[in-house]
Amino acid sequence: MPLNLDRNMASIKPFKAIRPAKDKVAFVASRSYQDYSKKELNAELAFNPFSFLHIINPGYKFHKKVSGTERFKLVHNRYLEFLEEGIFIKDTDECFYLYQIKKGNFSCCGLFCAASVKDYRNDVIKKHEDTIEQREKLFADYLKTVEFNAEPVLMTYENSPTISTLLKDQKKNEPDYYFTTKDKVTHQLWIIADSDVVTKLSTEFEKIDSLYIADGHHRSASSNLLATISENKNQSHSGKEPYNHFMSYLIPESEIRIYEFNRMVKDLNGLSKEQFLISLDEFYRIENQGSMLYKPTTKHHFSMYLDGEFYSLYLRKKVYPFSDALSKLDTQILFKTILEPILDIHDLRTDKRIHYGYGKHNVIQMKDEIDKGNFAVGFSLVPITISEIKSIADAGLVMPPKSTYIEPKLRSGITIYEL
Repeated sequence: MPLNLDRNMASIKPFKAIRPAKDKVAFVASRSYQDYSKKELNAELAFNPFSFLHIINPGYKFHKKVSGTERFKLVHNRYLEFLEEGIFIKDTDECFYLYQIKKGNFSCCGLFCAASVKDYRNDVIKKHEDTIEQREKLFADYLKTVEFNAEPVLMTYENSPTISTLLKDQKKNEPDYYFTTKDKVTHQLWIIADSDVVTKLSTEFEKIDSLYIADGHHRSASSNLLATISENKNQSHSGKEPYNHFMSYLIPESEIRIYEFNRMVKDLNGLSKEQFLISLDEFYRIENQGSMLYKPTTKHHFSMYLDGEFYSLYLRKKVYPFSDALSKLDTQILFKTILEPILDIHDLRTDKRIHYGYGKHNVIQMKDEIDKGNFAVGFSLVPITISEIKSIADAGLVMPPKSTYIEPKLRSGITIYEL
């Protein structure tokens, strides 16, 4: 396989996946456990013995809530049981795995591979979010104990006609997995074991300047931390150890879906409605849109719901100069002109006065929450674009928290990378 000697381009490699037996994959694949309500999670654990949720919720077997190191060890044990019982199998050859998701009018097709920690360190893999050191360490400890990586980092790359053609040719074959989950998502997976195709794909990705993390900043940062710790402890470190890579899912940027997060704030920071609107007037041209549902349509244009009425807020650009890619971002504009100076919200991660929502019906939900008195005001934005994400990442800048909700959201347990 060609080596990326100058380290200026993306370097990906195939791997020997641990994956579900073909007749069990539909039962094994699970959403992130955080997506399940408590009732739904308990039902899945009670009635589906093959669910990957049994591995990441190992205390269920003992009717006990476990955490920390005890949980990590039990996760490893449940994983071994799935292997011993033949629920999981291990490929004998290093492969790429082509995976397609379809739901309604949304479809994406990408490649499971092993991405390079060196690329992460050398900024070939680019980030647009901050990570929290404590979470990095916790997940690195988790990976070290469980010895596998089951949740890929979602990354995107600039559209490549050659890569697209190679992947389309693979889709002409019968998929190795073809199943539909209960949420009406159709899944197909093709195992790419042919060494010539593997080499061609690796070579084409070496022509890609950058990979952009779309979802999984903490997973990639934790994998980097684990690699650093492992390398320092390994006197025979060669660079070929599994910890030098982490599992990723790569899709062309044209196939990613980006949605907005709305913001809801519990109070007006002691201001009356009239005082609040006057404060907004410094930066915005304000128009009352009445009680009918109203959403923004362009950049630097916000919808606000306050006291039973929607308002359109148009940024006065002459009083808010743009200095870099971050300053042009709507989530940053909202923070710097309203949330921080007027509503006294300085930490978007930890301030309990602000809440976030996403989804195509979220403006309705936002209105309902404010009408119930749970919040005082809400703001709706247009989605951030992939070009904005790339501009932020290329400049080494960081977006405000909850700037993007990105699809696809990948299942756990379809492919597993052993560390």
